[in-house]
Amino acid sequence: MSTFRRFRLAALSLVAALPLIWDAAPLTAEGPLPAKLAPYFRPPEKFADDLGGYRSPLLFADGSPVRTAADWDKRRREIRKEWFDLMGPWPPALDKPKIEFLGQERGDGFTNHRVRVQVAPDRTTDGYLLVPDGKGPFGAVVVVFYEPETAIGKGKAPRRDFALQLVKHGLVALSVGGAPETYYPDKATCKLQPLSYHAYEATNCRKALATLPQVDPKRIGITGHSYGGKWAMFASCLDDGFACAAWSDPGIVFDENRSNVNYWETWYLGFEPGKARKPGVPKPDNPVFGPYRKMRETGRDLHELHALMAPRPFLVSGGSEDPPERWRALNHSVAVNKLLGFSDRVGMTNRPTHDPTDESNEVLCLFFEHFLRVADTSRRH
Repeated sequence: MSTFRRFRLAALSLVAALPLIWDAAPLTAEGPLPAKLAPYFRPPEKFADDLGGYRSPLLFADGSPVRTAADWDKRRREIRKEWFDLMGPWPPALDKPKIEFLGQERGDGFTNHRVRVQVAPDRTTDGYLLVPDGKGPFGAVVVVFYEPETAIGKGKAPRRDFALQLVKHGLVALSVGGAPETYYPDKATCKLQPLSYHAYEATNCRKALATLPQVDPKRIGITGHSYGGKWAMFASCLDDGFACAAWSDPGIVFDENRSNVNYWETWYLGFEPGKARKPGVPKPDNPVFGPYRKMRETGRDLHELHALMAPRPFLVSGGSEDPPERWRALNHSVAVNKLLGFSDRVGMTNRPTHDPTDESNEVLCLFFEHFLRVADTSRRH
């Protein structure tokens, strides 16, 4: 083969690889971050450039460095494959998941539709679709939690009404729920970790939203609190179709000193057929099993998943489980974005409590409003 032909094939291969990087980039608002958002996209001076003890995602599995955007495309494929090999493969995503409208009621400046959404080939879930008044298409956000009522303001927990707040910022919001301990297709034959299965459900919720005329399919994000934050994190990191994401105090890295950062539990990443453990922090007499054990033994952590978001923006709405020192993990995503030529894509707010606050929710809503480019800002509350 001639030198020219080898060069031409190499160039074509590079061009073919790039869309896999840039197609994942969101349809973002132009211009700098709003003044109310910008401070949260800079780590405190104490943690600036502090990478902690995490292995850099900018190293291939064999230890060689990632130097270019084309290298990163190969490395992110490697990371995805490694995580799916551990957690189990997803079923094929549905082409056009069904969304059935069951009823509706008027809200203040929006319509609340009761809906039934197809989340797997043989499963549906009931939820609520909140659509702002006006002419779309709008940006949209999938909101996930234990059940769908809390996010529309009909639950018992305060300040978790993300769907209701987001629709008041001019965004379509789909609120869905699901029990963490969900095995697909059933516990006896399950080869997919429950948390990853829920991420798969969220992908089908996104694809269902994308079929609606009120929704811009390129402007769909995802959010959730606590368990919902874990769900939203895995969904957005593993599905490039989400334009952006906000994770409310899920525990963004493994931390066996905190009982709520409990990825080791069988209903998250610790399921292994035929093995059982008592819920609670790992101890010598109560060990962990499944992929979680293998991840810890091989030095893996969730910062590898965060990096898959690049260059898509994400916000950690941190509370008691995600204090400011989590910037040590987030700085690795900042480094990946820098390699790709992007800045202001990784942010975090902090509060002392696990529960959201009015202030943290305001930033979360402004984040989505900015990065999903709400055209009509007259609805801002």
